[in-house]
Amino acid sequence: MLSCHPTLDTLTDYSAGALPLAHALAVSVHLDQCTQCREQVRRLNMVGAELFATHSETTSQEHMAKLKDNVMAAIANSQAQAESPEEREGFMHIPQSLRRFIPKGFNGLNWIHLTPSFKLATLCNEMGGAQIALSRVKPGARLPSHRHTGNEITVVLKGAFSDEDGLYREGDFICRDHHDKHQPRVTKDAECICLIVLDSPIEFTGCLTRLLNPIMRHFHPSNALNGG
Repeated sequence: MLSCHPTLDTLTDYSAGALPLAHALAVSVHLDQCTQCREQVRRLNMVGAELFATHSETTSQEHMAKLKDNVMAAIANSQAQAESPEEREGFMHIPQSLRRFIPKGFNGLNWIHLTPSFKLATLCNEMGGAQIALSRVKPGARLPSHRHTGNEITVVLKGAFSDEDGLYREGDFICRDHHDKHQPRVTKDAECICLIVLDSPIEFTGCLTRLLNPIMRHFHPSNALNGG
């Protein structure tokens, strides 16, 4: 059973279509793996549909059309699509919501090695906004100690890792902010692959790994706002 989920406020914003695209993608990936949150979103969609049906006639047609589009989009995103056994095998550990970003599987991505055991692949950047990427860490490896300079969402796709706050398994949805500093460690039984959404780049705090910080800043889309 999953231990980490989006907050009710996050799921409500997702249902209403009010989340930034990168954050909405992370929620969709979690929903692909979490029956509990899918049911919660289904209920929120029903409430939204009821509000739409009973809304005052004085509401502008433009607002009503936007509300309807948001509700229908959330419903569509929360419904899993049928797939063949061959498709399931080829995309093992890749949730439905991510497959258009990873058409050739994990090994087909352009991975950047940051340490001998830790590599990163960027999937998409929102101009001046969040970075959507995958992290891939070898079994039993410890990530470099780092702190967060902004909000980060992590969704575990494969394997498991732990830090000072607990153990996280496939499907878990973990949120961090600028108060957090930690050193995750992957369990010894399998490599760990995670989806990460970074509103701003992380900063490594080790004596040697600090040399990687300019790389992290260079590849983050917020760098464009600073003329980098």
